[in-house]
Amino acid sequence: MESIAKSCEWHAADPRIDALVHELIGNVADKWTMILLETLEQHGELRFTQLSKLVPDISQKMLTQTLRRMERDGMVTRTVHAVVPPRVDYRLTPTGESLGEAFCGVWRWAEANLETVTAARARFDTRGR
Repeated sequence: MESIAKSCEWHAADPRIDALVHELIGNVADKWTMILLETLEQHGELRFTQLSKLVPDISQKMLTQTLRRMERDGMVTRTVHAVVPPRVDYRLTPTGESLGEAFCGVWRWAEANLETVTAARARFDTRGR
């Protein structure tokens, strides 16, 4: 079986690209990044409190950490408004939007393999360990 990297036509010989891919996979494969990416894509610019309400199971600390990491990676912009009380808005950058588009393949894969994965899990869960 051919490796994922070798099967991708865009795979480059530049080791910096490989390093970035591995780092970004670690960043976006967590529980919250893709959910926040999808939420911002669906709703556009949102305040911190709006995001926390739209993603109710995320703690304030985790929301802050995830948004900071996304901002550092260029996926979101953070706009601080000089008002009282403070207002901070988050919006996807074109880079963040393009990452969402790239990960559409994951959803297509899930849709195509839903029954297979569900059946495999059921077989695994019912067998004796």
